[in-house]
Amino acid sequence: MKKNLIFIILILSFGTLNAQDFLNNSTVNGSFQVDAQFYRPDAVIGITDSSIAGRKLGINGYGNIIYTLGNFKAGMRYEALLTPIAGFDPRQEGNGVPYLWASYSSDFIDVTVGNFYEQFGNGLIFRTYEEWTLGYDNSMNGIRVVLNPAKGISVKGIYGSQRYYWQKFERNNRGIVRGLDAEVNLNDIVKGMESSPVSISVGASAVSKYQRDADPIYNLPENVGSFAGRINLGAGNFNFMTEYAHKINDPSAMNNFIYKEGHAMLSSLSYSTRGLGVVLQLKRVDNMGFKSDRSVSGNALDINFLPPINRTHAYSLTGKYPYATQPNGEMGLQFQVNYKIPKGTLLGGKYGTGIALNFSQVNDIMRVAVNDTTKIGQEGTLGYTSDFFKVSDHVFFRDLNFEVDKRFSNKLKGTFQYMNLLYDIATIEGHAGDPVVEANLFVVDFTYRLTARNAIRTELQGLWTKQDDGDWIAAMVEYTIAPKWFFAIADQYNYGNPDKDQRNHYYTVSAGFTREASRLALTFGRQAEGVVCVGGVCRQVPASSGLTLTLTTNF
Repeated sequence: MKKNLIFIILILSFGTLNAQDFLNNSTVNGSFQVDAQFYRPDAVIGITDSSIAGRKLGINGYGNIIYTLGNFKAGMRYEALLTPIAGFDPRQEGNGVPYLWASYSSDFIDVTVGNFYEQFGNGLIFRTYEEWTLGYDNSMNGIRVVLNPAKGISVKGIYGSQRYYWQKFERNNRGIVRGLDAEVNLNDIVKGMESSPVSISVGASAVSKYQRDADPIYNLPENVGSFAGRINLGAGNFNFMTEYAHKINDPSAMNNFIYKEGHAMLSSLSYSTRGLGVVLQLKRVDNMGFKSDRSVSGNALDINFLPPINRTHAYSLTGKYPYATQPNGEMGLQFQVNYKIPKGTLLGGKYGTGIALNFSQVNDIMRVAVNDTTKIGQEGTLGYTSDFFKVSDHVFFRDLNFEVDKRFSNKLKGTFQYMNLLYDIATIEGHAGDPVVEANLFVVDFTYRLTARNAIRTELQGLWTKQDDGDWIAAMVEYTIAPKWFFAIADQYNYGNPDKDQRNHYYTVSAGFTREASRLALTFGRQAEGVVCVGGVCRQVPASSGLTLTLTTNF
């Protein structure tokens, strides 16, 4: 039915144009990517022939094609995961076209049928998106309508089901998602506010999930509604944003089938001026897991998105312990200051010096038993009560980091970073019984420009902790010939592992070539076991050894 509907829309679009218009107005663009890993036995890090049997090669690939003809667009994405790269969910194995769509847009209306991605506000009650590196895709399959009835007013409506790997949608295997969102920019619609120094926009959303109740024990709500409101204020150098979301009771595998309602709040206050930026963010989440199938608890079928408010680190060791959002309950804050010390001062020197201070902490929320006879979170009960403004002493995550960026000459620049970390590995990664990781990290990064096209970059990193795998040190040297070539050699050495037999080197040798819109990269070596996170969503990465190839192109 979906394919037939898209085909009809395309036929109608062709009928509105003559042959000359067809030739002049139509365009085709897209992208392709192939990621492949060739695995080899490596007894030193515990990889044997038996452990990679049947998995000596993993391939993930996709191709996006978008066709445009006047106000009409249509597109598709072909995917092939044969077999998926190690660490991806085995249910992703397969190939086909999971993403197919057509749309019409004008100044007043934008209609999409087929697959689509969308977000309401900050995503607290609705966001669909795709993250290739995580193997994550919760796209909608249905219809989306966006109306712009007047300047400064936008209304969105969505209806459909979500992707669940390669499984065909049936009423009994997951629910239907419906939603509305409206946003109004008061400066555009209120007379006299067009030139006001204060900008104000407000928005509201409502999303519901319908899933049949076939549970033999509990009477489960078939329609689960959620609601959110938001406001954004700007005045001079200041900006304030806040959004609050509420969800009715939604017993599920994520919350142990309790009947408690859910809440979430995200607020941000920022100040920026030349050379200075300050941001304060606050977030509270309480029982806000929201999936279109109540029986699913992994990284799939998420209707909403709970954004992390901690810094995303780019270096290998500072990113070794990334934070994963806890939808059943967390309360966190982040404070960030960026300052550029002016040129010509004692600390700024000839080129100026950039400094950044970042602090983030996430705690559990306070929970109180409903009564004296019901334990907190007991299945089939109201679960617990929680005061909105009370925070538990249980710290999930803390990150204090300080960074200095300094240019010493027109050829040499450096980055220096210190990080102090607290990481509850038992909660975040599910390592029950493991002690909280407390670590100190330091990074030194120098780039020296040899010529206008040639540069060499070096990294030295250290991670010191008495928990988990113990101390690490990492080093890298990268040589770049702009704009086409790069070569790199790196090593991570787990020299402080409590188990002396696990004090291994994880070395890699890499090379890459770029020509126009295409890029080829090859890496040979070892990959340490760990966690990869993007936007608070994570997946486990097993240890591996071998050759990795990545080919991308855009047209």
